[in-house]
Amino acid sequence: MTTTTRNLQATYAFMERNANLVKRYWAWELVWMVYSIANSLSVSFIGLGMEVLSGGQASVDGRFLVLYLVIGTLVWRYLTTVFYWITEVISIERWEGTIEYTLMAPIRRGVHMAGQTIFAVLYSLFFTGVILGVTVLVFELDLSQANLWGGLVMLIAGSFSFIGISIMVSILPLLFPERGEQMTHIVIAVLLLVSGVYYPIEVLPNWLQALGVVSPATYVLEGVRGSLLEGASINALWPQIWPVLIMGVVLIPAGLWVFNLAERYAKRTGKLARNG
Repeated sequence: MTTTTRNLQATYAFMERNANLVKRYWAWELVWMVYSIANSLSVSFIGLGMEVLSGGQASVDGRFLVLYLVIGTLVWRYLTTVFYWITEVISIERWEGTIEYTLMAPIRRGVHMAGQTIFAVLYSLFFTGVILGVTVLVFELDLSQANLWGGLVMLIAGSFSFIGISIMVSILPLLFPERGEQMTHIVIAVLLLVSGVYYPIEVLPNWLQALGVVSPATYVLEGVRGSLLEGASINALWPQIWPVLIMGVVLIPAGLWVFNLAERYAKRTGKLARNG
């Protein structure tokens, strides 16, 4: 058996392990799905609420606001689902009582993370697709002029940069067993603030706008909104695609390098405990 074959099998094994976790805790997944749908619908109804509060002024297009918010919530749900599946890799291992076996196994960490990230992307696409389907039915959205393929390409392109960030942030639960998982929420909260999920980043103070420029979520949101609201082609989306691809090329190797340093430190200092 060649090394490539063994690595592919190991990658699939981690994907299969995560799929089995979803099956085992299907009730929790159902709860999270219902919560996510309710949350997305609640945010999207703000668009119609603004039209009512404005007294029906022509300058406020409630349907446009709904679609603007729908795209923001769906893209953010996708990115955060990818983020948490990767950043919680250590928490999952501790929860399952397999952290020592996994991190001491003779498997390259890149292979381990590949299985984790591929599953995260596939699961997130399915999760987001279900929410999109429900949202379209509730609001009777017309996506006939939308470039759905372009939106999907933008999401996949943006995934690479978010994967790199997630791998880097996943060292927090490894280095800080008791509070590391909670610390990951700070990173995602800052990205939520500066990325223009529910509003254009132009409304932010200048110093926050500067942070928004380096957030990959900003480009993903702009690209998906362009493809769904304006039907922009993939060529037209290139100004949003190439920055996130470059971020991914830089952040994924950097994330693996940082994780390897943190892993060696954790092994040396005895932090691979099953209980935080």
